[in-house]
Amino acid sequence: MKQNLKYIIPAILLLLGIFGVFSHRFDLTAEKRYTLSDATIATLKSLKEPLTIDVYLEGDFPANFKQLQNETKFLLEEFRKVNPKIDYKFIDPIATKMSQDTLMAMGMQPSMLPYTKDGKETKVILFPYATLKFKKYGTSIPLVISQANIDLTEQLNKSAENLEYNFASNIKSIIAEERKNVGVLVNQDELRPDEFRGFMDMTLENYNAGPFIPENKKSLTINDLPRLKQMQALVIAKPRKPFSDEEKVVLDQYIMNGGKTLWMIDAVNAEMDTLMTKRKLMAYPIDINMTDFFFNYGVRINAPLVKDFQKSALIRVEAGEVSGNPIYKSLIWPYYPIGINENKNPISRNINPVKFEFPTSIDTLGRKNIKTNVLFESSSRTTLKSVPNYVELSEMANLDSLTIMEKPSTPKIFAVSLEGKFGSAYATRSERNDILLCFCMLIHPLA
Repeated sequence: MKQNLKYIIPAILLLLGIFGVFSHRFDLTAEKRYTLSDATIATLKSLKEPLTIDVYLEGDFPANFKQLQNETKFLLEEFRKVNPKIDYKFIDPIATKMSQDTLMAMGMQPSMLPYTKDGKETKVILFPYATLKFKKYGTSIPLVISQANIDLTEQLNKSAENLEYNFASNIKSIIAEERKNVGVLVNQDELRPDEFRGFMDMTLENYNAGPFIPENKKSLTINDLPRLKQMQALVIAKPRKPFSDEEKVVLDQYIMNGGKTLWMIDAVNAEMDTLMTKRKLMAYPIDINMTDFFFNYGVRINAPLVKDFQKSALIRVEAGEVSGNPIYKSLIWPYYPIGINENKNPISRNINPVKFEFPTSIDTLGRKNIKTNVLFESSSRTTLKSVPNYVELSEMANLDSLTIMEKPSTPKIFAVSLEGKFGSAYATRSERNDILLCFCMLIHPLA
């Protein structure tokens, strides 16, 4: 009898689950995919007023979207268990005869999919979105991620994996009593905000962002610290002018006081516009006098250019002409490696591949109480090209041959995150904080 019980009890539990007697899901995944993170729970518990979620994923549609619907229902039910002030419902926009103009005005774009029903091929229009309504505010959330070069099944699987972060981050944004401030340093001959407009547009969706100009209009001084402390994050985008020692002290003290920084650094001067015009350019290192600064945090940015012969973008070049008309051809350009998220880090998960242009590499040196996470790195088919050196378009014709001062290498890091307890290079004090380091970028995450 006891031997039979070990088979009967699991069978009963299975039947109870099938008939909906209980809705708990046992999370047996190694990464705890079906367990809400501490950050999500904290966000949900901070909600003091009612929040309404409308999910436009109801109706007659393909099975793979049914799976996304089920995952969304389960997640929102878990949200409601944490905080009963969260209410949700699923809406069929077609059955309720909502006009496409109304849905599109709410920020939703239709998806049209082929669908086989009763042996007949047809097309179904979907609006896989959710809307959040909190007080007088509202926002729409796409439930299907946008990522290139993957099929629909993988896209929906990734979308399901991203649901918790997608909802939690938008809830956190809509219930925030005030937005955090992000400053863009304008001092070191950096990119102007209009030169990376896409980044700024995304930042402005969730943060107050704008230029940060030193008080004396020339360089950062200790007098700028009070204003810097009002910024939860500081962006330094492609600085070209070397930092002075005083400026490094100011930045160090900003970080020690909890400030977060995002560094986008070109360690080598090499511009594609020049190469396309002259077919050849001299690449040379750029020294912004920050080697000791980054070294203190456990990071070294190297000068040699990284070439990747396996994960690289294509560029379109003129390959000849016919009757005076140019003929163009797309060829692999190893100086444009593609960063693909292979480490499942939440920072880079479910985003499109990142194209790096003439990147160099990052070495992580290891520091006590600092955790390092690699976000992007090159493939096993990597070479390093020392600089100063020539870069020529003709290299595309001989991808199997090494050029002058070039050697094979192990995979190289383009992007890392650093988090933990960082010590000041200019004092004996230290502060708990988080840092991320990407390509030649140092990021303090926007937490």
